[in-house]
Amino acid sequence: MTDLSRRSVLRRLAQGTAFLSAGLPSLSALSSRLGAAPNPEAYWEMVRRQFPFQEARVPMNAANLCPAPRVVAEAVVELTQDIDVDCSFNNRRKFKTMLELSRTQVADQLGVDSDEVALVRNTSEANNIINNGLPLKAGDEVLLWGQNHPTNNVAWQVRAARFHSSVRRVETPTEPTRIDQLVAPFEAALGPRTRVLALTHVSNVSGVRLPIRELCELAHRRNIHVHVDGAQTWGAFNLNLRELQCDSFAASSHKWFCGPKEVGLLYVKRSRIAEIWPSLVSPGWGSDVEPDVKGARKFESFGQRDDARLAAIATTVDFHRRIGFDRVEARIFELAGTLKAGLKAEGFRLVTPEDPTLSGGVCIIQVPAEKRGEILDRLYTRNGIAGSTAGGLRLCPHIYNTMAHIDRGIGALREMRPMMGQG
Repeated sequence: MTDLSRRSVLRRLAQGTAFLSAGLPSLSALSSRLGAAPNPEAYWEMVRRQFPFQEARVPMNAANLCPAPRVVAEAVVELTQDIDVDCSFNNRRKFKTMLELSRTQVADQLGVDSDEVALVRNTSEANNIINNGLPLKAGDEVLLWGQNHPTNNVAWQVRAARFHSSVRRVETPTEPTRIDQLVAPFEAALGPRTRVLALTHVSNVSGVRLPIRELCELAHRRNIHVHVDGAQTWGAFNLNLRELQCDSFAASSHKWFCGPKEVGLLYVKRSRIAEIWPSLVSPGWGSDVEPDVKGARKFESFGQRDDARLAAIATTVDFHRRIGFDRVEARIFELAGTLKAGLKAEGFRLVTPEDPTLSGGVCIIQVPAEKRGEILDRLYTRNGIAGSTAGGLRLCPHIYNTMAHIDRGIGALREMRPMMGQG
């Protein structure tokens, strides 16, 4: 790319204009171009082509890692090259503007204020900032969901061992059919010493979706801080954190958001920011005990960051917005629903509820533990579908997957059913 064209790209990024060189028209615009009735699958085929993976190796493990669309990857490359060509303070000054643009875009996407958003490095770090930063005394109690991710479970136990607080796990039914079955165990567990309720929005090991708003309302009546690990919902659900009512929320860019690696989200409700201490303090903090930065920015004082990746977060939000946050969510539920229905029809036992009010994009079936690795490898090497063995056999389709990918996955598992003792 010439210096002139590179400057043009950088100028567009700095100004906040969409960097979508391949173009993603609306569904109605696509239908008009095709001269036919609306064809949703043709639209999603176009979306799939925005991602660089080959059909021989199809990713279906969004719960762990997603490919970034070309437009995001290209933005990271161009911005990184810009820094390498000229790493002066003078040149890098523009990245502060780009960081704030990314923050504003994320805040708008999630229905909160930009001062409530910190762009950290991943969900684990965001979880630990809350874990280490909340003021807890000896004897204070933290309630955890038994299906939390380890960084939202084990980390609390480590803190309890150090500072003599108390941790209890709450278990919910393994096959819930109603929301109240997920609320009642937490309501029964809340006590006079409970100070924190640490939850995972959608479990990565079962696919069960907790009713976060109902649990927040329950906890807030007792002035309990509710922290939510949203690693499986940012980028998958059309989230409004204000409506969700949680006090803090953590997520990673590299999962369902399809953004740059090593960038994460930490949202902290404005009224809770002052009481939470940061895990790290660097020159970005200021020169006194009180931070010179505003709001949740105090949680991202890490020293030198990868400015290119932080800037490309705005590009990723633009990508989702161009498709439509609600349409992204609907497509994920459509793919996951089709996958679950197809696997159930083939005789597989679902770990994940079929009901979309009790689940998300994560889909897990029961597989003998001793067969999981072999099945996963065969699914990848012979059928070109990349999944996971978390909680069973886990497949998590995203907007870059097509109905043909879903059919391929179901067909491959049908052939392997005898080796699972199910055929």
